[in-house]
Amino acid sequence: MESPNQSTNQEFIFSAFPYSWEGSVICFVPLLFIYTFIVFGNLVIITVVQLNAHLHTPMYFFISALSFLEIWYTTSTIPKMLTSLLSEKKSISLNGCLLQMYFFHSTGISEVCLLTAMAFDRYLAICNPLHYPTIMTPRLCVQLTLSCCVCGFITPLPEIAWISTLPFCGSNHLEHIFCDFLPVLRLACTDPQAIVMIQVVDIVHAVEIIIAVMLIFMSYVGIVTVILRIRSADGRRKAFSTCVSHLTVFLLFFGSVALMYLRFSATYSLFWDTVIALAFAVLSPFFNPIIYSLRNKEIKEAIKKHWGQVKIFFHKTKHLK
Repeated sequence: MESPNQSTNQEFIFSAFPYSWEGSVICFVPLLFIYTFIVFGNLVIITVVQLNAHLHTPMYFFISALSFLEIWYTTSTIPKMLTSLLSEKKSISLNGCLLQMYFFHSTGISEVCLLTAMAFDRYLAICNPLHYPTIMTPRLCVQLTLSCCVCGFITPLPEIAWISTLPFCGSNHLEHIFCDFLPVLRLACTDPQAIVMIQVVDIVHAVEIIIAVMLIFMSYVGIVTVILRIRSADGRRKAFSTCVSHLTVFLLFFGSVALMYLRFSATYSLFWDTVIALAFAVLSPFFNPIIYSLRNKEIKEAIKKHWGQVKIFFHKTKHLK
């Protein structure tokens, strides 16, 4: 039961944002550009994959599914960051904070599962090429993707439900740029339940990350073993080139996520917490469309073809006027 002088906070104030107008604008402009690029870049990838029949393969199906998740993953946090930068109060309601945590982690976990499924796909394609078309059918691709999303959207529910029952009193200044489990839990009234919750959240995140990393690592051990057996250097290069984009995204995303969620009792300064959070919440999604389009010859050629068609269409329209 709450004491008379203890009230439950119904909103949090982000304290990691700059409070000067000049500093806010300096942060707002590049963040708006990055978010626009993420949404536009991923929509281009999804559209190109859908419009080109020769891209209707398991690998590109997973890439377009990842692009779809990336849009919602960033939309769960960046728009609120943008409004907070231009807002004087920089606040979020308790319910809004819980929703942001839920959608950020559900889409993030879905991406982790999907990256694992993509590693399995590359393993089958390289290590078992003769049976690959009969194993990795369109139906299995859809089932794997749906399973990733179901896993992603169910896993954070217990944590969100537990946090919603905690009383938040005292300071309501959230030392972060968006709502995340540990910064929010630090604002809970100090009691054994809050301490246990922090430990539980640490363990859950550690298990999720370690299992995914182990599965992906095992897949790539098999892939590298098979590639090294290929006699020609050109054959080895072609086989490995199909994995480079996925491996780059995996290292970029999991590297920053591990720094944030595999630290247990270790603490960082507010500056480093913010830098690491920006790495996996903003910069990793920003580089993903670049990695998958610029390093992929088929997607580049498809984009060029459709861009040429768009230019011809506008040129004809201009002459008709």
